[in-house]
Amino acid sequence: MPQVRRTKRREQRTPPRTRKNLLAAAEQVFAERGYYKATIREICRRAGANVASVNYTFGDKLALYTETLRQALRASEIAKVTAAMDAAGTPEEVLRAVIRVRLHSLCGRKTPDRAFQIVMHEFSQPTPAMGRVIDEGMRPVYGRMLKAVGALIGRPPEDETTKLCNNSIIGQVLFYKSAQPVLSRLQPELKLTPETLERIADHIAEFSVGALRGLAQKNGTAAEKVAGPE
Repeated sequence: MPQVRRTKRREQRTPPRTRKNLLAAAEQVFAERGYYKATIREICRRAGANVASVNYTFGDKLALYTETLRQALRASEIAKVTAAMDAAGTPEEVLRAVIRVRLHSLCGRKTPDRAFQIVMHEFSQPTPAMGRVIDEGMRPVYGRMLKAVGALIGRPPEDETTKLCNNSIIGQVLFYKSAQPVLSRLQPELKLTPETLERIADHIAEFSVGALRGLAQKNGTAAEKVAGPE
């Protein structure tokens, strides 16, 4: 709590434009070099700010990176996923909604996606910031997906098979972003237009739901066994 208060006091003392410029420059540098190779000096140079402004505004390099990573994972995008899940009814509808929103979010941008580059750096060289950001934004969505998957295969959300199935669905969505440089050469006719993304989302959903239903039948389980009687 004291650390939160100190951070808020720093932000209140810092001109909004300076804070905005620092975050914009940090996004560029962290995307290019990752956390460990990025330097405060370079970030401040690009932001047109004094070298001491990072410590003055955020506290230290890790605090600046944590805020940058938080924005990279985009609270607004998490909100879109949450809203889509809230509007869905059945477990299958929940999965379809998440797949569609995340696919458009990851692949629908025409500008360079520095946010994705930052996350990729984080995956290869984790920092203490990731745990904080995951707990804040990603864990609740992941938990709701586990419930939907578990309901479809007749297993509890915390079951290992449920988690493996959930991870496989997420992996299909991430593939179209992470493998795009390779995919564009293997399948050059594939253009990720909004219409194409809709078809891909439908395919991932059909493929995943079909596999989950098959798994439920193989194990002799059904959604009703988890959900219980009405």
